[in-house]
Amino acid sequence: MSTYVYGITAATHPDLPEGMGGVGDPPRRVRVLTEGELAALVSEAPEGLRPKRRDLLAHQNVLAEAGGGGCVLPMRFGSVAPDDGTVTGVLAERADHYRERLRTLDGKVEYNVKAGHVEAAVLHRVMSENAELRALAEANRQAGGGSYADRLRLGEMVVGAVRVREAEDAVEIRQTLEPEAAAVSVGPESTGWLANLSFLVGQGSVMAFLAGVERLRGSHPHLELSVNGPLPPYSFVEPGPAEPAGSVVGGVRGGQE
Repeated sequence: MSTYVYGITAATHPDLPEGMGGVGDPPRRVRVLTEGELAALVSEAPEGLRPKRRDLLAHQNVLAEAGGGGCVLPMRFGSVAPDDGTVTGVLAERADHYRERLRTLDGKVEYNVKAGHVEAAVLHRVMSENAELRALAEANRQAGGGSYADRLRLGEMVVGAVRVREAEDAVEIRQTLEPEAAAVSVGPESTGWLANLSFLVGQGSVMAFLAGVERLRGSHPHLELSVNGPLPPYSFVEPGPAEPAGSVVGGVRGGQE
């Protein structure tokens, strides 16, 4: 039977509640595999596991329960190894790395910030900032809409100005929030978002970090900011704090949340 991995802790981590259930229907019993100074929180992996709400919540619940007793390196939902021996082998092989991650991530949480543009507001902003755009739009208006070529040129210029504003806003978001973070991970690009950033934030810096988000909202009404957190520091387990997490963690393959 394959082994489902929830997270990695120190071997001295407090025990989970007796009989705690994890993913699967019925829930598989969560147990601990110990290797040297490290331990992995695991259960049997159900066949045909899919990211259903019940199992997503079960995965999160195990991490939340374990996190109450100390630092846990969270694995993403769907992290499965062929067997227990593979898991303990990875713990032994990468012991130095995981011990370093446990020290670095102790007392810290992840906040994911995604940013997009409010279309009407960003169009108003780029027009107000660009005299050439305003002049061309006014000339087209006075000409009853302008020729096809003039309308095409205006549209291309507006698209270009919005793209420049996207790049500038992405830089400003990172520069505003990064001082309160211990590390930043750049997430994959996705349609509709100009920035997808995960910040590793110490518990003592959370209020200052969230205050920075609110300052951005107040000073940049053309931005739509989505903040998700506090989360277990998924993005900072592998390969390190300066890079985004991959889909393969220490030989244990993980799916997206």
